[in-house]
Amino acid sequence: MPKFRYIASDASGKVVEGDMDAPSSATVLGWMSDQGLKPVSIKSLDKKNLFTKSLGDKITLEDKVFLTKYLALMLKVGTDLFKAIDILVADFDKPAVKNLLLEIKDNLGKGKPLHVAFANHPKYFSPVFVSLIKAGEVSGDLEEVFERLSTDLEKENELRSRIKSSMIYPFILVGLSLTVLFLMVSLALPRIAETFLGGGIEPPAFSRVVFTIGIWIRDYMWLVLPLIFISIIGTWFFFAKTLSGKRVGQQLIRKIPVIKGVIQKISLQRFASTLSSLMRSGMPLLDAIDVTAEAVGSEQLKTILLRISREGIAKGLTVGEAFRKEVYFPKVVVNLIAISEKTGHMEEVLETLADFYEAEIDGSVKTLVSFLEPMLLLVIGVVVAFIALAIIVPVYQLVGQI
Repeated sequence: MPKFRYIASDASGKVVEGDMDAPSSATVLGWMSDQGLKPVSIKSLDKKNLFTKSLGDKITLEDKVFLTKYLALMLKVGTDLFKAIDILVADFDKPAVKNLLLEIKDNLGKGKPLHVAFANHPKYFSPVFVSLIKAGEVSGDLEEVFERLSTDLEKENELRSRIKSSMIYPFILVGLSLTVLFLMVSLALPRIAETFLGGGIEPPAFSRVVFTIGIWIRDYMWLVLPLIFISIIGTWFFFAKTLSGKRVGQQLIRKIPVIKGVIQKISLQRFASTLSSLMRSGMPLLDAIDVTAEAVGSEQLKTILLRISREGIAKGLTVGEAFRKEVYFPKVVVNLIAISEKTGHMEEVLETLADFYEAEIDGSVKTLVSFLEPMLLLVIGVVVAFIALAIIVPVYQLVGQI
């Protein structure tokens, strides 16, 4: 577990220094808050290798959790924003974060708003993040905004971790199975094929096809391996980094019932969580829905939310009526939104919905994994059985001749 060195001051102003083992710097901050200590600095004592340094050129979700939690604590104990940033600049070693803090410090020195620096880095800070900080500056509740952001980011980090941990085993299973299958086809199968073909045995047509493929892969290994590598990278880039690829991917996902349900719940959880946070910050409903549309991660839901905002509520429909026109949302969600609109507690209901879908996602991912594992094994088993059959039939022929 990583070790951190912290410096803080207690209620009497006495400086306290010590080392602490913790999963992250955010955990140290939480402990200091519980102890009534005022943070001064937190530094990691772990030695960084070259690989770690090479990853220091981007701002991670954990970095954002630390920044928001630290700033919330510093504002809570009465430290002004400029001094809090100044302390972070002095103690933060990660280049990407340090450069961001220097930019914030420079902007504050020039009288610019805090949110401007974050808005200059849309790769790391979403429109929701920027809008919440902007709303906090206007309302004077930056401390509460930072606290809410740190809580939301921690929940997002936990949800991502649970999904990733659930999907690790299927990916390892597929990777190892494909590796074994490739080695069998490219190394073992050609030797068996040459034995049969060179022995004057005429195997069945499907056996000859399998043998020919194995021999071809072995002879052109120098071409096959780069093609496989390039295809994997190209496919990942197309579906993960291009807009058209994301749209095609989402269309394909929507045709697979089990995966479709998980993706829809993730989008609904983001919708409810984001809209709740924006409404709590005091942002007008129409603006909050427009910003939420950019954060849900689904082109389909984004289009629906923009339609609700611009063609429904903006033209005089109530929130409940606008949502009822869209079949994407489950009836329970629409009914809760309509009721909460009348009672004036929409942000609380949305927050409850976000927590509900967070638990639902966890269960759905486990169901998805339990569905994927046997299906993947079945597909790989069929391929292996076909190859085995292509080998066994000529063996029987050979035995019959003897």
